[in-house]
Amino acid sequence: MIITNQMELGFEQQQLSTMGTERHRRQTRAEWWFRQMRRVVDVAMEWRPTPPARPQQSYLVLPVRQS
Repeated sequence: MIITNQMELGFEQQQLSTMGTERHRRQTRAEWWFRQMRRVVDVAMEWRPTPPARPQQSYLVLPVRQS
């Protein structure tokens, strides 16, 4: 079976303009977000690694068992 009809998909003019507005809004938010992230990276400090912890000796106190 061969289908020879063409499906039409229509958009109203109003929908096209709101799609463009939403796309622009998303683009603006993305630009703002990446600008903020670049600022964070630019002012980030380089942290020195912490020195290794000092050795710690602990004792295990066991209860005395009476036989």
